[in-house]
Amino acid sequence: MSGKIESRIKALGLTLPEPPKPVASYVPFVNVDNTIFISGQVPMGPDGLEYIGKLGADMDLETGQAAARLCGLNIIAQLKAAADGDLDRVKQIVRLGGFVNCTDDFKGQPLVINGASDLMQELFGERGRHARAALGVNALPGGTAVEIDAIAVII
Repeated sequence: MSGKIESRIKALGLTLPEPPKPVASYVPFVNVDNTIFISGQVPMGPDGLEYIGKLGADMDLETGQAAARLCGLNIIAQLKAAADGDLDRVKQIVRLGGFVNCTDDFKGQPLVINGASDLMQELFGERGRHARAALGVNALPGGTAVEIDAIAVII
């Protein structure tokens, strides 16, 4: 199915990945009365995990933002699956919860998670504006730099 959001994805030169499968005992998303709770997404690329490292030590801000953007693409892939393949059914991106693998003195967590937030707004416009948290943590699954979960509403 190709709608407005799919057209924006193509216009930006992006490719939506296949929704990553869970690697532990959880489901990728839960639909409760058309509110979609998406499990944390790491920067999974076509060849596996990408952006391994810690912000403030092995990775700069721009690389962290690229990692968050890739997490955002994986969120959208899960959202597409939850919306039966039709991203135009997305009524609102409600919230993103961002986790940044970083050193104790790194203070740019919100700027890193902007990589995903900006993507949501690029693709969904006003429907992509959301509430958010951006937290620094000492480790993430697979040593990735970023993990982001999401809540969205579909119609």
